[in-house]
Amino acid sequence: MSGAEIDRLIQLLAKLPGLGPRSARRAVLYMLKRRDAFMLPLGAAIGEVAEAILPCRICGNLDTTDPCPICADANRDGGLVCVIEDVADLWAIERTSSYAGKYHVLGGILSALDGIRPEDLTIGALVDRAAAGDVREVILAMNATVEGQSTAHYLTDRLAATGVKVSRLAHGVPIGGELDYLDEGTLAAALKARRPF
Repeated sequence: MSGAEIDRLIQLLAKLPGLGPRSARRAVLYMLKRRDAFMLPLGAAIGEVAEAILPCRICGNLDTTDPCPICADANRDGGLVCVIEDVADLWAIERTSSYAGKYHVLGGILSALDGIRPEDLTIGALVDRAAAGDVREVILAMNATVEGQSTAHYLTDRLAATGVKVSRLAHGVPIGGELDYLDEGTLAAALKARRPF
């Protein structure tokens, strides 16, 4: 019912996480109705970001400057490095405004099924960074999946020779969570990680 250009835009938007074909059609229709006020500025912004974005040579964050603003910030604690799988995890932690250290983006997790090996990630750069002497603690902020935990164990082994303290995020009962609705793995992790009240 629409031209090839519009169909192509719908198909491209439908590939975004959280959008399917119906949501993409609604988004495109919204943009078409607001061509001058929304669609043209959005297209220009996407083009500008596509030209300017680059990975930070220190941590792997994606930004328009290298080093990124987090690595360049002298007020952040360079002795504390939070290791995350992806830039989305960095953004999630930054939204909390509760972490004042620096980051290291692995670029994924180890996965035998997907063929992702240690050489495919920035593990060597992390070990070099920890061995350089400025890092006192590495926080492993991996997802609580089998692959995430396997990656965390592998990183712990690789970082052992550096003498740097290695910690991980707490696992267990989320704030506002009701015990009756939690899975057995979450409850077991919470019981093992209990601490004095």
